[in-house]
Amino acid sequence: MSRIGERFAELRGRGERALIPFVTAGDPDLGTTEALVLAMAEAGADLIELGVPFSDPIADGPTIQRASQRALAGGTSLRRVLELVKRLRSRTQVPLILMGYANPFYAMGPRNFAAAAVESGVDGVIVPDLPPEEGADLYGAAAERGLDAVLLAAPTTTPARLALLAERTRGFLYFVSLTGVTGARARVASDLEERVRRARALCKLPVCVGFGVSTPEHAREIGRYADGVVVGGALVDRIERAPTPEDAVDSAARFVASLKAPLRSGDGLK
Repeated sequence: MSRIGERFAELRGRGERALIPFVTAGDPDLGTTEALVLAMAEAGADLIELGVPFSDPIADGPTIQRASQRALAGGTSLRRVLELVKRLRSRTQVPLILMGYANPFYAMGPRNFAAAAVESGVDGVIVPDLPPEEGADLYGAAAERGLDAVLLAAPTTTPARLALLAERTRGFLYFVSLTGVTGARARVASDLEERVRRARALCKLPVCVGFGVSTPEHAREIGRYADGVVVGGALVDRIERAPTPEDAVDSAARFVASLKAPLRSGDGLK
């Protein structure tokens, strides 16, 4: 079982839901990202997504687009993100997932990337612009190396397509809560519960919800029917607004703790 699978098994045993924060690696710099990961893990993050910055992040809204631009301007690359993960592995066992776009992974080569990722200590990869039919080489290389390739489903996903994604995903199924890009939203979609329950009925692995999740109240609501919650834009926004890197780390840790609190004790998945 992968480190991701082990973490979800631990959470099920405790009756908890997973909190999965996202930060853009290299924003504002890789040293701060390293401190952020350690602080978020200490504050209650169960898994952590590290965004690989890219010039055209088509699934991301303005907040994460700006974070990618700052990271790229500072010299962050896929190889430097892998070096960061390798440093982190001696200090934390929190599962780490790279979320990025296909171009950097293919520039390195699917097999080379999968090998380097596993050697560095990466546990999973999410590629929003790479459907399974077009990514057989990258996803196949990941499977050979034991790297969990997490697939995404959306509110517009057809039942047949959802069944295929549920069968092929590894680690968990990432359910996008809305039609649109990442970023904080005021409320959770009214039909989200029904759609997530439908996905859970088809998927043997955990189903986690992301995009638009931005408050502890959102986490509490979604935690009633999903296995985990992904929070990105609202967290990246706090990092952007912090006056210093130290303040960014402190703000992120406090926000993560507030998001995890309502996920620690649920009334069981329904």
